[in-house]
Amino acid sequence: MQGTIRAVCISPKKGTEKTNVHQGKLIENWGLENDAHAGTWHRQVSLLSWQKVEEFNLQGACVSDGAFGENLLVDGIDCARLPVGTRLKSGEILLEVTQIGKECHSGCAIAQRVGYCIMPHEGIFARVLHGGDIAEGDVLTVLENKEEA
Repeated sequence: MQGTIRAVCISPKKGTEKTNVHQGKLIENWGLENDAHAGTWHRQVSLLSWQKVEEFNLQGACVSDGAFGENLLVDGIDCARLPVGTRLKSGEILLEVTQIGKECHSGCAIAQRVGYCIMPHEGIFARVLHGGDIAEGDVLTVLENKEEA
């Protein structure tokens, strides 16, 4: 299964909407360079399916890329359906899914602005096993088993 990166987003603070910077650098065991969520923990990078954001916008929400706090907006992969442990590859980059969804904290700027946040149900988190440059238009492949990495 393959998808395409539609947006690469960062934010200077946690709990805020991210801004699409169109390209970035994923750092091994850290996350996306210059993003507030990067660090040596299990939620280094967040991913969200582009289709889920589009469905949300069809309900009149009109949110932009990064509005749900996602680092990578992915077209063509239903991220929430990937089990923990799934590996994703793009060029030299290798990610491993560590968590599906999250509890939305009460001060979530996204929920306050649009009334609801899809990240708790549709977003996933991953750690960076091997870093590299990432940009809009890059292909992201779901690996069937760890030997493919």
